[in-house]
Amino acid sequence: MSNAQIFSSSLNYQGDYPCPVCRLGKVSQMPLMEAMSCDFCQEIFTVNLELQQIEMPSRQPPLVWWWNGYKWNQAQLEGVELGCGYVVAAIAFVILPTTLIAIGAYYFPPDRNFPFSSIPYIWTVLTFLLHLSIIIWILIEVYQIPIGAYLRAINRWRDGIIR
Repeated sequence: MSNAQIFSSSLNYQGDYPCPVCRLGKVSQMPLMEAMSCDFCQEIFTVNLELQQIEMPSRQPPLVWWWNGYKWNQAQLEGVELGCGYVVAAIAFVILPTTLIAIGAYYFPPDRNFPFSSIPYIWTVLTFLLHLSIIIWILIEVYQIPIGAYLRAINRWRDGIIR
């Protein structure tokens, strides 16, 4: 028997597993139900033991994680395939407008004696930051990262409610 076979474990209702959403809590079976929940972020998961996967049904399309015996494989949207085209489009959405404004600021600089001569450069930085924040916001919305639940759980932990 190899070391991988000795230490790996299959997904079952009796085990405790790290939470794939918050990465801080433990996922375990809910009493009298065929579901699992996290003790930190309170997310509920449905379980498919044959495929060794859990699904977060609180969003549509649901996020699905596969258990490989050691850890959860990266979340996938059920029925949605995100490829390289989306990554290229996101990079272009951030870089192209920023580049256009930077080129304009470089080739048509304002008069140095003008009191607001730094506005084109500030505008370039703001363009980059705002376009990047739009992409981050879309990622948070698509993958439904529970930032609110995560912050509430940290507050409960800090107040001593959670061990």
